[in-house]
Amino acid sequence: MKSAFHNLATGALAIAGALATVPACAADAIKIGVIAEAQAVAGSSIAPAAQLAAEEINARGGVDGRMIEIVVYDNHSSSADSVRAFQRAVSEDKVNAVIASYISEVVLALEPWAGRMKTLMITPGAASDVITQNIAKDYDHLKYTFHGYLTSSSLAGLVCDAAKDLLVDPYKMKSAVIMSEDAAWTTPLDAGYEKCLPEIGLKVVDHIRMSPDTTDFTPIFNKIEGDKPDVIITGISHVGTQPTVQWKSQQVPIPMFGIASQATNSTFWKDTNGAVEGVFYNAVSGPGVAVTPKTLPFVDAFQKKFGNFPSYAGYTAYDDVYMIADAIKKAGGTDSDRMVDAMEKTDYVGTIGRVVFKPKGDPNPHALKTGKGYITGLMLQWQDGKQVNIWPKELAVGSTKWPSFIKLKAAAN
Repeated sequence: MKSAFHNLATGALAIAGALATVPACAADAIKIGVIAEAQAVAGSSIAPAAQLAAEEINARGGVDGRMIEIVVYDNHSSSADSVRAFQRAVSEDKVNAVIASYISEVVLALEPWAGRMKTLMITPGAASDVITQNIAKDYDHLKYTFHGYLTSSSLAGLVCDAAKDLLVDPYKMKSAVIMSEDAAWTTPLDAGYEKCLPEIGLKVVDHIRMSPDTTDFTPIFNKIEGDKPDVIITGISHVGTQPTVQWKSQQVPIPMFGIASQATNSTFWKDTNGAVEGVFYNAVSGPGVAVTPKTLPFVDAFQKKFGNFPSYAGYTAYDDVYMIADAIKKAGGTDSDRMVDAMEKTDYVGTIGRVVFKPKGDPNPHALKTGKGYITGLMLQWQDGKQVNIWPKELAVGSTKWPSFIKLKAAAN
C-alpha cells in the first residue's frame, strides 16, 4: 500500500490547485522532496512555490541538463507523519534534498534524521533558534540542515526595530503586552521581545502565552484591556484566525503588531472575513514590494498560476529550490557532503533579499545573516483587503491606517 504521506508530482500537487507534472527523465532527474502542511494557511504555499521554481529551472535546461522533479508529501502538520515521509523520501523515493515545513517542532523532529540519512534539508518557514543551535553543538552530524527563514531571535529584533519607527516615535507608545502561542518557536521570540521592547521604550506590562488549542480569546483580551497597554505585540502562527476575528468582533481598542504568520497569506482577508483590517505583521516579502528585482516577477507568476499571493514560506521555498539547484551545480552532482559544502558558500539574491548563511563556529550556523545588505524584513499592514508594506521607509508603499475601534493615546506628529 502506498504511504498516505507520499504524493508524486502527478497527484499530490493538487494541493495547490492543479499543478503540472515536471517532465523529467527518471534516471537523470534531480529529486527534491517537499514535506509541508498542505491545508495550513501558512504552509499551503510551500509546495506550489517549489514547483514553480522547478518549472522555471527546467525551462532553462535544468541543472547541467538534469531536470528537477518535485516530490510532495502532505505531513498533515504532524511531526510523526513528517518523519515517516522523510524516511520514505530518502530510502524509497531517492530524493537528493528536502524542503521541509514551516513548523519548528516538525523541523526539530526531522533534523536528526537529516543527519542520520545524510540528506540536505532546508526549512522555508520554521523559526526556532534551537534548530541552528543544535548544529553548533553537533556540527559533523547535523550539518545537513539549513535554516532558510529567520530565527525567532532575529524576528524579535526586526519587530522591535519596526515598532520604534512605527509606534514609539510617531505615536509616543510606552507600554506593550506580549501575546504569543505556546510553541517551540515563540520561546526565543518572547525572550527577544522581553529584551528589545524596553530598549526601544515599550514597557512590557504583561506576557501571555496561550495554548495552541485556544478557541475563545475573550478572557485573554479582557485581561489585556485591563492592563491598558498601548499595543499588543504578537507571536502567532498556528492560531491566527480566531484571535484576529475575535479582536475585531470584540472591538479590542489596542493595535496588534508583530508576528502573525497566517496574515502573510493573501487568503487571510477572506479567512477572517476582513477582521484582519489594521493588523501589522512582519514578513520577508510581500505583494507590491520590490525587495529585490526577483520579488515581483515571482509574485506575479505565483498569482497567475495559483490565483492567490504566496505566504511568507512561499517566497523562501521558491528561493530554496534555486539555492539547492545552484549547490548541486557547484558540487558537480548530488553527493550530500559536497552539496553541504556548496550550500555553505551560498551568496544568492532571492525574492527576500541577499541570502548568506552564518558559518560553522557561529552560535547559529546555517542561519540566515540579517541586517543591512542581507535580509532586513518588512512590516506590512492589512488595509482595505490588501497587504501594504509600511516599513522600512525606503520600501514603504503606503502609510499607517487604524481601524475606527483602535483608540490611540497620542496622535502622530
